[in-house]
Amino acid sequence: MLYTKTKNYHWNVVGPQFHDLHKFLDEQYEELAEIVDDVAERARSLGGPALGTLGEFLKQMRLKEHPGLYPGAREMIANLLADHEALIRTLRVDLETCAERYHDIGTNDFLTGLMERHEKWPGCSGHV
Repeated sequence: MLYTKTKNYHWNVVGPQFHDLHKFLDEQYEELAEIVDDVAERARSLGGPALGTLGEFLKQMRLKEHPGLYPGAREMIANLLADHEALIRTLRVDLETCAERYHDIGTNDFLTGLMERHEKWPGCSGHV
């Protein structure tokens, strides 16, 4: 969902900083596409399916979507930052679950890497 929201904002950003934001969001959704691919590959390596339909994504989605709303550039960035921070908080819980319930150190390490990638997003403090 974060990939789709970032892509949507990339397509719909307007204003005096259009060029810089358009390029920035382009870089962000490309990195998110890599993350989506990595998650799918990890799911397959664990013997599960790689979710690939919009319906499957909607059932598993943890972030909020706001169809039909096209905020200004500042609000777009604030929304994306809030989503990255929400994912960081969720990944911290998932890390505990993975270690304590499943004792899967490999997936725990994978999730730690995902969390660190989201923490590096411009504006994220990492102390969420």
